[in-house]
Amino acid sequence: MTTRVIVLNGGSSSGKSGIVRCLQEVLPDPWLAFGRDSFVDALPAKTQASDAGIEISADGRVSVGAEFRALEAAWTEGIVAMARAGARIVVDDVFLGGASSQQRWRKALGEVNVLWVGVRCESAVAAGREIARGDRERGMAALQAETVHEGVVYDLEVDTTRTESLVCAHQRRPRQPTVSADGSAPGRPTPDGLRERRDVG
Repeated sequence: MTTRVIVLNGGSSSGKSGIVRCLQEVLPDPWLAFGRDSFVDALPAKTQASDAGIEISADGRVSVGAEFRALEAAWTEGIVAMARAGARIVVDDVFLGGASSQQRWRKALGEVNVLWVGVRCESAVAAGREIARGDRERGMAALQAETVHEGVVYDLEVDTTRTESLVCAHQRRPRQPTVSADGSAPGRPTPDGLRERRDVG
């Protein structure tokens, strides 16, 4: 089986989007990229500031409601449909719910072969990047730095605290066993440039 989807999970300003661009450059086949930010940007303005949609408080806390979840589910299913149609896709996501967010992806992906990648960054460094970029509420990066990884199982983890995106994109040694949709941990093929983990256990 060939990996069809790479899901990168990390907090705000952790460096995911840079890694996605590098992956698109270094992987031999064309990969489409979809991100949490583009999904949020696609929401109606009224949904981006309501209890039913998504709200971001002054301290960077993010809360989402029923309308957001319904649209998010449709967005996820659309990405999975493209993968099933033959596209290779990299997803840049933020698992606000940690393990429960990963489980929603697993349910939608079903039999689609996926590589789970954790993108970590020390909170102080992420907070500095947040200030520099100027398009995020202060505090979001620090709040999400660890919580988005709680209970999430990865095939591969990278740390962008002191490592450039291109180096992370070339990371070859997964640190966690692969977990399939049924919760088992078999070895599986990965894209060129990302080596399969076989020493499971």
